[in-house]
Amino acid sequence: MAGREDGDRRAGTGSTDGSAWAQELLEHLRPHGRDVRRVVAWLADAVEGAASLQDDIGRLVAGTRAPLDEDLVAAVAAGRIASAAWEGQGRHLRLVRVTYPNPSAAGVLAVSRRTPFDRRTSDIVTHTVQVIELLLKADETTAAGLRLEQATSDLRLAILQLLMVEDTVSARRVAAGLWPGLLDTDTASVHVVEGTAEERDTVAEECIHVTGERALVVLCPAVDEHVIVVTPGEPEARELRALIGGRPRTFIGGSARNSLARTATAYGQAVSALAVAHFRPDKAAVYAERTHPERLIDPVALREWTGRLLRPLDTVPHHTRAELLATTRLGLEFTAVNAAKVLGVSRNTVRARMERVETLLRTDFGNLTARAVVHLALNIQVSQADTPAETDSSDKTPVSLSGLLSGPAIRTWSQDLLAHLDQDTRDLRRTLRTWIAEGANAERTAQTLGVHAQTVREHVRSAEPVLERQLLAGGSDLYEVVLAHLALDDPDQPALHGAKTGLPDSLVHG
Repeated sequence: MAGREDGDRRAGTGSTDGSAWAQELLEHLRPHGRDVRRVVAWLADAVEGAASLQDDIGRLVAGTRAPLDEDLVAAVAAGRIASAAWEGQGRHLRLVRVTYPNPSAAGVLAVSRRTPFDRRTSDIVTHTVQVIELLLKADETTAAGLRLEQATSDLRLAILQLLMVEDTVSARRVAAGLWPGLLDTDTASVHVVEGTAEERDTVAEECIHVTGERALVVLCPAVDEHVIVVTPGEPEARELRALIGGRPRTFIGGSARNSLARTATAYGQAVSALAVAHFRPDKAAVYAERTHPERLIDPVALREWTGRLLRPLDTVPHHTRAELLATTRLGLEFTAVNAAKVLGVSRNTVRARMERVETLLRTDFGNLTARAVVHLALNIQVSQADTPAETDSSDKTPVSLSGLLSGPAIRTWSQDLLAHLDQDTRDLRRTLRTWIAEGANAERTAQTLGVHAQTVREHVRSAEPVLERQLLAGGSDLYEVVLAHLALDDPDQPALHGAKTGLPDSLVHG
C-alpha cells in the first residue's frame, strides 16, 4: 500500500524465499474464500505465532485476543502512527493500522511470535493487511448493496400498502422518485406468483426483469412463497405467465383489471385465481375465466341490496370508511395476522376495524354465512362503484338476499357447481353442507354427522379439486360455495341463513 508511513509496506508480493505464501494469501480473495477471520487465522499459521484484529472501539473481530498496551493500540487506531513494534517477555509484537471503508474508523492488527520478524514475515504481515482491507471494503460494498435492496423492497411494499387502502395519490408520489411512470395508469391487474420460499427472491428478480420494471413487484409480507405483482398492461401479464411455464412447483393467479383504488379487491381475486391454478395443467389462471355468482344476479337489485347493507358505513368520514372497507375485504379473505402484514398495521388494528364494521352492520363475522354475505356486498360495492345508480327507486319493494338468490341463473349455476360432488360415493355434498352450517368447524360437524373430525377434513379436502376451489383456506372460494348452498336452500338440510347470519332480517328475507 504505497504512501503509508511504514516503510516496509509496499505493493507487491515478492519475498526472499519464494511466493508460495503469497499465492495462499491471494486464494483468500477468491469468492469462495472471502472471510476476514480465515485470513487472520492463516496469518497466525504463516508467521508461526498469534494474530488478532480488533476494531476502533476495541471489539475483537477475528483471532484470539492478546494483552496489548491500550495507549499504543489507540495511537495506531487513531492514525498517529501507522504501525508499531514491541519486544518483551519472550515475544515480538507488531501492531498495524487497518483502514476501514468508513474513513473515520480503523482497526488494529496485532501479530506476535517468539522469534524476531524477518523480511519474509514482515512482508506477510504487510500484504495480509492489504488483503484484509480489500475484504472489509468488499464486505461493506456487499452490505451496502443488501441495504439498498432491502430499502427498495420496503419501498415497493409501502407503495402496495398505500394502494391497498385506496391512497393512490400517495402511492404515485412515493413511486415517482425511483420508478417514474410505474403507476401512470388508471387500471391494473394484480398477479400472485407462488413458488418455494427458498426460490422466492430469484422469482421476484425474474419478475422484475421480464416486466422491464414496468410492474410493481413485491415480496408478499404474509406468505413466504408468494410474490405480488401489480401489472399495468397485458404484455407484462403475458411475460409473467410465460415465466412460470418452465419452473416446477410454480403457479400464477391473476385478477381482472381494476382501478388502482381497488388493488385490495384485485389482490383477493388473484389469490382466488391462484387456487384454481393449482388444478390447471398450465399452472395459471385468471379470475375472469370463472363464472362468479354476482354476475348471475340482477345488477340493479344487487346494487340496491348492497347499498342498504353497507349504508351504515356512510356515517363515518370518507378516509375512515376507505380504511374500514379495505381492511374488512382483506380480513374476510385472509386471517387477521396475514391481513395485518399486507396492510402494514398490527393485527389488533385489523380486528378493531372489523369489529367496528360488525357493529355498524349489526352482524357477526364469527358466522360463516354472515362473512360470505358481507363479502358479496363488498365485492359488489367495488365492481359497481363506477356504474350510475338508478334515481327513481322509491316505489320499489326492497330486495332481500333470498330474493337475489332465487333467480333462475344463480340457481342453475349453483346446481351445476354442487352436482359435481354427487359423483363421489362418500356423500361429500352432505358433509360439505353440514360443515358450512357448523361454521367450517370440523369437530362440530363430526359430532353432527357421527363421524371422526379427520373424516370431515378429508371429505372437504376431496371436494376442493372437484369444485376447483380452496375451501379449508377460507376466503372467496369458500364464500362462493356458501352462496351456492344458500341459493339451493333445502329445508331438510341444516339451516344456513335467517337469524343465524347475524344480519338484519330485512336484508335476508325482505
